[in-house]
Amino acid sequence: MDLANARSFSFISIYDRIYLWLKEVIPISEWNIPIYNSLKKYAGSNPVPFHMPGHKMGKGLPEEFLRDLLPMDVTEIPGMDNLHFPSGPIKQAQQLAAEAFKADKTYFLVNGSTCGIHAMIFTICKPGDKLIVTRDCHRSVIAGMMLAGVEPIYIKPEYNSRFGIYSHVDPDKIRQALDNNPDAVGVLITRPNYYGVCSDIVKIVQIVHSHEKLLIVDEAHGAHLCFNEKLPLGSMQAGVDMCVQSAHKTLPALTQSAYLHVNGKKIDIERLEFYLSALQTSSPSYILMAFLDIARAIMQNKGAQQLEDLFKNIEDLRETLKGVDGITLLGKSQLCSDYDQTRVVINLRDTGITGYEMEKLLRDASNIQVEMSDYSNVVCISTVADNQKDFEILAEALKSMVELHRKQDPLKDLYIPEAEDIFQEIVLKDMALRSGKLVNIESAAGFVSHDMIVPYPPGIPLICPGEKISRNSVDLLKTIAAAGGIIHGLVNENEIRIVK
Repeated sequence: MDLANARSFSFISIYDRIYLWLKEVIPISEWNIPIYNSLKKYAGSNPVPFHMPGHKMGKGLPEEFLRDLLPMDVTEIPGMDNLHFPSGPIKQAQQLAAEAFKADKTYFLVNGSTCGIHAMIFTICKPGDKLIVTRDCHRSVIAGMMLAGVEPIYIKPEYNSRFGIYSHVDPDKIRQALDNNPDAVGVLITRPNYYGVCSDIVKIVQIVHSHEKLLIVDEAHGAHLCFNEKLPLGSMQAGVDMCVQSAHKTLPALTQSAYLHVNGKKIDIERLEFYLSALQTSSPSYILMAFLDIARAIMQNKGAQQLEDLFKNIEDLRETLKGVDGITLLGKSQLCSDYDQTRVVINLRDTGITGYEMEKLLRDASNIQVEMSDYSNVVCISTVADNQKDFEILAEALKSMVELHRKQDPLKDLYIPEAEDIFQEIVLKDMALRSGKLVNIESAAGFVSHDMIVPYPPGIPLICPGEKISRNSVDLLKTIAAAGGIIHGLVNENEIRIVK
């Protein structure tokens, strides 16, 4: 035996002996692998998942696509193409996606919609540019503007006091912002928002384009909109210049998979592709890209009928819950805008039960995990992967929990208009160079926030870096925390980092 083979034989033999010894001494079930063990425990409990990803633990995917996943985890070998320089199957899959989503050009994202939002901002903005942004934007928008050195011009969406949520963006506010800021490069809106509310995209496109500006949309929650005419119009269908969609939120796709779509010739494609290459990983997951392709094919071939089945199940849920005193489901009747009826928002205000409490009750008593809760609501993400039985279980659980835990007094109104006022003391682009110090939340009012303070979910910042912290914002944060909400940006639960 030559030296090379001897070394190989010795290495394999030692490896095999160690593996067999480990299996005897420490069974795999007892290995200290907390993430895997937690996932296995949750999946093994057979939950009813009204949360993303949209494939709902594999229910929405044909079994043949779930076999042999690991052999498909490859790299840029011959025949597999390259995400950053596509010329083969990836290019073909992106072209098929563009046709399905009514776009001129589509790019696959494996870093989620976040990297697509950043790429859109970098593409249309230069340092110092103004960008008109709706204040219900995701934290990734704030981070993208900070990194790009953009000056945000915020627009407040309308507020729905019954549900305690942001609703639509008034197109006239966008018109006024454009008139007041003729040097702004464009407008960025969120549509649908986390609650399924859809602003009038046709009017907004007309207004923005009449000012000869660009309109880009965070449509992370709207990848399904173009597959059934009963749903609100999708951004690409309305003529938006660019949008991102999180396939994993509402389609049968894996977490982190998303699309970026482009319409028309106003976008500098060379600049966009540069930033996509710079911001996305240089080792993209072929499994994620494959499931972007699969999700598109499923929706293109079966999506319209599957959505019809989903509409029927949601309507049955609404009918069942009409008989439960105190529960109201969000819909067009409560809004001055369009609504994505696949998003199930259950308002509990009149029951006296907070959304945070109901989320825990549903999880503990019925093994139902909703997408999110806030003070007044629980939010269920429903997709084509959910079936009739899932909705029946949800309806019965809600009825039971309200009967058992109803309180005498309704929830108080949390809305404090002053908490929404924005005082930008330090521009976003300068915040990365500023140092901070911790203060107790009680004494934070009047100081400038160093960090984003974000009730999560839905991930919409209440306070952004460089903004003055108001007394009412502090009171609102304390109320949310006391009710059981989670707030990202607080340190040690009761401290805020302020600018030194």
